Amino acid sequence: MIITKTPYRISFFGGGSDYPQWFNNHKGQVLSATIDKHIYITCRFLPSFFKHNYRVVWSKIENVENINQIKHKVVKNLLKFYKIKRGLEIHYDGDLPARSGMGSSSCFTVGLMKALDTLHKKKDIPPNKLAKNAIYFEQKIMNEIVGSQDQIAASVGGFNKIIFKNKDKFLIKKINKQNQIKKLEKNLVLIYTGINRSAHKIASTYVSKLSNSKKNYIMDICEHVSEGERLLNSGHLDDFGKLLNHAWYLKKKLSLSITNKKIDDLYNFAIKNGALGGKLLGAGGGGFLLMYMKDKYRKPFFNNNPKLINVPFRFINEGTSVIFQDLKR
Repeated sequence: MIITKTPYRISFFGGGSDYPQWFNNHKGQVLSATIDKHIYITCRFLPSFFKHNYRVVWSKIENVENINQIKHKVVKNLLKFYKIKRGLEIHYDGDLPARSGMGSSSCFTVGLMKALDTLHKKKDIPPNKLAKNAIYFEQKIMNEIVGSQDQIAASVGGFNKIIFKNKDKFLIKKINKQNQIKKLEKNLVLIYTGINRSAHKIASTYVSKLSNSKKNYIMDICEHVSEGERLLNSGHLDDFGKLLNHAWYLKKKLSLSITNKKIDDLYNFAIKNGALGGKLLGAGGGGFLLMYMKDKYRKPFFNNNPKLINVPFRFINEGTSVIFQDLKR
């Protein structure tokens, strides 16, 4: 049996420039960080005395005889990708809701890949290689319209500037200003909007336009990464918050599907109550809203809107890992 633990991420700047449709022709970069909320995947070979060959437990419970009967598309295609022959049982549990802008889809792929690699006693695959495998699987095998930052964040972990180059290459620059990172952490609020959405569907409304009608917006969004890095390193955190606000208004210009009245009302309410800026995480459309709001404003903000769900979090340095391993058969 193997249990893996894979972190969700928060992406601050550069979202949109991590799609290969963009960075294989232009400059791409993002600023993101992993947090102390995780996806857990349990994976074991299934004993032969069960009537079914595969058991997959997620929001549904699937007991099936062959891989093609599995309804969970990622599990089905990943087992085919790994050419799994022996029966398996897979359990999925997450600290946060799926389809909420926290990179959960790629977290799941990375975590399950880590489990399958370990279960089959493969050599410990370096985080960068694991990220490349996950990117290839999601973009080439699953044919999903997804970026390339989430797989890297989940595999590597930490607070990073990720630079994308053509031919699907990337570089990772670690941000090591721990004092500033801790201060930033104290000034951020993570609010769940209660709206679930498909990142694939949201992204499909604008990805094909990235190098054409949306080109100037993405170039500006991309430049926010270097500016955000500079502000963080120099300790100008209020300006970091204001930059989030500017980046959010640019991102909304990519597609009408990125926001809606409920989200805009919540965002504007937070700004009126002391927030300096923020953004919807992920492709947009719903999920989690991140706001830069100093501690003195938080209590009245949440008192004035008691139905809001605030999710406390910390930044962490760890990527996906095996937290339990017993390969006795």
